Amino acid sequence: MNRNLVLISALGAGLMTTAGMAQAPAAPATAPPATQPAAEAPVAPQAIPAKIALVAFEQAVFATNEGLKAVQDIQTKYKPKKDQIDSLSHEVDSLKKTLQSAPATLSDADRAAKMKEIDTKEKRLNHEAEDAQTAYNTDLQEAYGKLAAKVSVVLKKYVSDGGYTLLLDVSSQQSNVMWANQSTDVTQALVAAYNTSSGVAAPAPSAPSAGAPAAPKPRPSTAAPKQ
Repeated sequence: MNRNLVLISALGAGLMTTAGMAQAPAAPATAPPATQPAAEAPVAPQAIPAKIALVAFEQAVFATNEGLKAVQDIQTKYKPKKDQIDSLSHEVDSLKKTLQSAPATLSDADRAAKMKEIDTKEKRLNHEAEDAQTAYNTDLQEAYGKLAAKVSVVLKKYVSDGGYTLLLDVSSQQSNVMWANQSTDVTQALVAAYNTSSGVAAPAPSAPSAGAPAAPKPRPSTAAPKQ
């Protein structure tokens, strides 16, 4: 009988242990560490043969057939105003010469009246000349902006097809290019390429109107050595 009690006690102890294990919360599973993305290998810079092109872009725009025609059209538009200003300028000069050659017997009142007339017309001349110049420059700049956008497309294609790796604009007198071989100048080549693509014929040559701003002329794209 003692053996039965020992056996029952052992079985009971085993059941209690099993029940306790069943009721105990399971330990949370540990999440595996996140894998770090592999770092990309740095791309080593590659040296490529340099092929540099220089262009006097502003001058090239006005040197195209389309640019020359645009300037001629603007000069024609302002010719009547220019003739009017020239006439007024001659009138002022004539009045000044008349006053300078006036006899000493000219009364102070007459002299003052002539001086007042000269001053009035001279102020009018300056005012009209400044307004006309501003309007002329505005039209010229507007024409340049429209044409430059189209010439730029041809230029980019030209240097890309030619395998150039760097393009420098030397239109400004403040260009940092002190010297360059003439073979790097693509200004005239750009003008020819644009004329071909645009199909615009060269306008008939005409002398620029005196007194009106002339269109910028292409200059060599190699700047003079700085002193």
